[in-house]
Amino acid sequence: MIPTTVRDGDHFDAVVVGGGQAGLSVSHGLVASGVHHVVLERETVAHEWHDGRWDAFTLVTPNWHCRLPGYPYDGDDPDGFMTRDEVHAWVRRYADTFDAPVAEGVGVELVERLPDGRFALTTSAGRITADSVTAATGGYHLPVVPRWAAEVPARVRQVHSHEYRNAAALPPGPVLVVGTGQSGTQIAEDLLLEGRQVHLALGRAPRVARWYRGRDCMTWLAEMGVYDVAVATRGLAKRESTNHYVTGRDGGRDVDLRAFALQGMRLHGRATGIEDGVVRFDDSVAAVLDHADSVAESIKDDIDAYIAREGIDAPPEPRYDPVWRPDPGPSAVPLDEVATIVWAIGFRADWSWLGALDVLDPEGLPLHDRGETSEPGFRFVGLPWMHTWGSGRFHAIARDAEHTADRIAETLAPQRVM
Repeated sequence: MIPTTVRDGDHFDAVVVGGGQAGLSVSHGLVASGVHHVVLERETVAHEWHDGRWDAFTLVTPNWHCRLPGYPYDGDDPDGFMTRDEVHAWVRRYADTFDAPVAEGVGVELVERLPDGRFALTTSAGRITADSVTAATGGYHLPVVPRWAAEVPARVRQVHSHEYRNAAALPPGPVLVVGTGQSGTQIAEDLLLEGRQVHLALGRAPRVARWYRGRDCMTWLAEMGVYDVAVATRGLAKRESTNHYVTGRDGGRDVDLRAFALQGMRLHGRATGIEDGVVRFDDSVAAVLDHADSVAESIKDDIDAYIAREGIDAPPEPRYDPVWRPDPGPSAVPLDEVATIVWAIGFRADWSWLGALDVLDPEGLPLHDRGETSEPGFRFVGLPWMHTWGSGRFHAIARDAEHTADRIAETLAPQRVM
């Protein structure tokens, strides 16, 4: 990485906003094409991998999925799962392999289109201009909590999943985790393993088995081309799909909420609010668990069909048999019996820095075709389902970023010749 200083009045052929794996991957292509550019990172390169994850975090995708342009995973455990600190170090090393021009500590506050067609960027280091701007900040910016979180008494500590680090950092006592996406389920397990009483409010996220018929399910899916399926064949709504929960912890295993219940975790339906000092939950536990299991089994169906079609020698194995079933009816937990609430219900995007650029749909979501927008020169990269299911994962970042970098170089070429 080449630490780069940005000064008021500077002009660049291209500016990439965001110094994570997506922004660095675009920079790799721009360096190769000789495009004068800078990567602006509000904090430090890849900081979210360290600052926004808990201590016991691991990737849920196998290490061999980690491949950035010119930089495949080169460790000794391709089928394992890198820890938080290992991922952070791996991405930071990437910036050094091609001398990425990165300005750390420089935030972008506003992007505007100038009358001459260029872009003006108001940054914490001054106002700069560029012929091309690429947003590589991802789609998860602001933590989401429900409105009724304001009714939680002050004595109950509230943290969002991106703030959670470990059980010891929380006050003693029972913990209510709200949300069962990848973060919520893994944090709930982390607390359970540390001996905490855990209440878990379920969401609608599906699950996937870690291993099936001798291989990691995600390895099967990658070989089957599932991560290469274009969003155009699934509809734009797929961009908002929730990822399947599983874990890479301790070499990888299933996340089975029914098994957690047998170990003492209290499972509840969707949290609906607070009434008379009590958190209320609906009667959806059975339906949610059945849905999650049905998705996991349907993935196995697809793998079975692929194995049969390709004539692969993979020994069959028994299917999942539910180990626990909930009692019917809604439930409730008095807040007097809760020391901490961990909100794990996701994030919302914040594109306010895009100002008046015509690049968002009526719901405020990026409007693009494989990153290209109606604003010439402005692009997105690194979004979930930006082009394929793999777009928001290490598995397909290289493909998307190389496409974006090529488009930037092609568009700028006539101007650079003049």
